[in-house]
Amino acid sequence: MADGEGRETAANDRDGLQSLKALVDELYRFRDHYFDTHAVEDAGRKQGDVAQEMERTLKRLEEEEDRYRHDAAFLLLKGRALSVSPGFSAAAEALLSRAVKLQPELVPAWNCLGEQYWRKGDLNGAKTCFTGALQHCKNKESLRSLSMVLRQLPGRPEEREAHVVKSLDCARQALQLDITDGTSWYILGNAYISLFFSSGQTPQLSQQALSAYTQAEKVDSTASSNPDLHFNRATLYQYEEMFGAALAGFCRAGALDPGWSEPAQREKQLLEYLERLTTLLGNKGKVRGKKLQSMLASLGPAALGPCSGPQYRSPSGRVGSLETRSISGLSLGPNPGAAALGRVVFSLASADRMSFTFGLVDSEGSCCAVMVYNSADSWGVLIGDAVAIPEPQLRLHSISHKDQSFEFRSIRVDSPLLLIVNGKKQGAASQSVASVTYTPQSD
Repeated sequence: MADGEGRETAANDRDGLQSLKALVDELYRFRDHYFDTHAVEDAGRKQGDVAQEMERTLKRLEEEEDRYRHDAAFLLLKGRALSVSPGFSAAAEALLSRAVKLQPELVPAWNCLGEQYWRKGDLNGAKTCFTGALQHCKNKESLRSLSMVLRQLPGRPEEREAHVVKSLDCARQALQLDITDGTSWYILGNAYISLFFSSGQTPQLSQQALSAYTQAEKVDSTASSNPDLHFNRATLYQYEEMFGAALAGFCRAGALDPGWSEPAQREKQLLEYLERLTTLLGNKGKVRGKKLQSMLASLGPAALGPCSGPQYRSPSGRVGSLETRSISGLSLGPNPGAAALGRVVFSLASADRMSFTFGLVDSEGSCCAVMVYNSADSWGVLIGDAVAIPEPQLRLHSISHKDQSFEFRSIRVDSPLLLIVNGKKQGAASQSVASVTYTPQSD
């Protein structure tokens, strides 16, 4: 009879914990699916509404405190409930630490504890939690979190690049465990962005990042409500000079999280940059009349420097001198065997230093923007400098955002090393790896 009563008590305890778990799961569902039942205009209320739901859930859990206070599963539930809000919670850390001591194989507790360590800036402690959880059980949550933490670890450049490569491997493993998980696709996209900017900006990596974000939205409706996804993708769009898509992405991220100031700031900066650029292009940097004529009259073959030699090896690998071509004579896209030649009439550094931009006027008086990436902070060109661009890639931009529109031509240059300035190639000191701001640690 006593054994039967014990089994019945244990069964009741399990049932009670399952009911409490359902409450905590519902709390997270409310947070993650907030925009399924609320308009984007309600985004400013989300954090407060989630906090109210958290308090209700905690009150219900506290009603069972005496019954389960020494149960690892209950400590996990309370720790998870406290972790639903952003920011570090010392109370959650204490509960989760007790949970893993009572039940070291409780993987969800390790994952949640690792997140708390991460929130308070203890990256090594977070890494230990996630790797420890994986020793008990290979799971997508630990792999995703480890992927994110690895990208944040400090170290020498070669160490950081190794961390990014390992991060991508973890993200891929997480996805293999469940290819229908939108969060895993999103984390994979972030891993590809990190590798893109840390290993030479291979176009394939950029496309893989964009494809992963698209897939995240395809398999998970909540991904479209993730402000970090929109922000990170917009950052990549801006680097790829897809300015209309970048503006729309920053705008969307800001609408989904009104308390986050950076998306609105980046949107404003990009609009201001485009406005200044098109104004400068329209008036050729205010270099006009006799001064402009004098600058262009002295523009001759000597400005091509090594481009005019028979042994010159162009960026595409072609050997031989390049043909000077006017801006209006360039084709959209690549122009093999040709060189654009002109004088600098203005320069413009974007607020985020993503590119160094200058205006180039050719001998016919045509003007276009030249956007140079991966330049050192100390590098630049001066008004009046003669610049030759081997095998230029010409782009035509037509951008509309809110009540503003911009149209202009540009030439993209991936490194100042590709330019000939005043007849000379640029030295290694002119180049530096691009630095951009996105949110690599967000899940």
